[in-house]
Parts: sequence; structure tokens; C-alpha cells
Amino acid sequence: MNNNDNNLMQLASGALEPLGFEVLEVQVQNMGGQPIVLVRIDRLDEQPVTVDDLARASRAAEAEFDRVDPIAGEYRLEFESPGGKRPLLRARHFERMLGLKVRVRGDGHSFTAPLTGVDGDRVTFTVNGEPVTLTAGTFQANLAEFPDRHR
Repeated sequence: MNNNDNNLMQLASGALEPLGFEVLEVQVQNMGGQPIVLVRIDRLDEQPVTVDDLARASRAAEAEFDRVDPIAGEYRLEFESPGGKRPLLRARHFERMLGLKVRVRGDGHSFTAPLTGVDGDRVTFTVNGEPVTLTAGTFQANLAEFPDRHR
């Protein structure tokens, strides 16, 4: 995450955490036109994100982004739920997804494998039949398969 994305993440988190939302990612996308600031959120109570949640989050963050004006010129602010490729950032995210396949990048690793254990901030995957244990927060991870029910 670059410094600007980090600033946008802090800005969005400050506006949304008091409302019960966790900001998972902020991405600035520029497809040759007006920049899009995409904010991916989850609920802190771990219930599914609803359309009403997205609207509430959008209104709150929009007011804060308008007040601070963090990006020069015009941009579009969009919100979405984590979806099937949800980022896994903290140990509690991994705990919710035990048994599912996860795509891991960073900390000297690049693999897709089942998530087989979580102990504190230590996360274990089974890669080619062998356990690989990493520390949550030191690598990028996203779900690689969609759960059969909300977790």
C-alpha cells in the first residue's frame, strides 16, 4: 500500500469504525478517466454487509472525504462488501475462514493452499502436504474459494 492509499485508509477508518464498520482495503483506480476510490468494508460484528450498510458507510465517509479533500480534482468514491476474494488481514479473519483455500503472497511465499490452523497471530496452511506457518499481517492473503455460507 502506498502512502496515499494509507492516508485514505486512515481517513475512511476514522469515519467508519465508530459506525461499526472495518475498512479492509482502499484502492485508487484510474482507468484513464476520473479516479475511483474503492473502499472495501466489513462489519465489526461479522454479520453480512447489506446494501443499507454500504449506503450508510458511503454517506459517512463521503462527508469526511469532502471535508478533508484528500485527492486533487474530481474522483468517484465507491463502496463494496468483501466478496468472494475477501482480504484476510488479522487473525480473526483467518479464524473465520478455517478449512478454505487462501491465496498467499509476500513474506517470501506465493501459494494457494487450505488454511488449516490459527494460533494467536500464527496462521498455518498445508502446502504440498507440509505445514507452512506465517504471522498474520506480514503477508497478503485473500480467499481463493467462496464459502458455502456466511462466515
